[in-house]
Amino acid sequence: MQISKYSLIGDENIKKLVHDFYLEIRKDELLLPMYNNDLEGAEQRLYLFMAQYLGGPALYNEKRGHPRLKKRHAPFRVDEEAKKHWLENMRTALDKSAIPAVHKDYLWDYFQQTGEFLKNA
Repeated sequence: MQISKYSLIGDENIKKLVHDFYLEIRKDELLLPMYNNDLEGAEQRLYLFMAQYLGGPALYNEKRGHPRLKKRHAPFRVDEEAKKHWLENMRTALDKSAIPAVHKDYLWDYFQQTGEFLKNA
């Protein structure tokens, strides 16, 4: 039986990563307006998504249905500059986290691929 990334990284580390990411978003003049004053909701959604993606409870699907990342991000202009800002904020959060390096590398690869995938401008 394979142990999930969720179990290896730990729920509290995932919560802290997402929380620290949104602390960075609060200071980002390019990305902050995209959140329409709903940073708490966005933080909860990203946490549920990441926990599920990493093999944890499927609470994201239960609450919101299939993630449909491309469709959910379509209303926002995700160009190279927005991707760069998003990744810089996530890198800062990752660097602050206690997540073991091997799992940070896994997450960083995923975030880079996802950032490229979500570009729509």
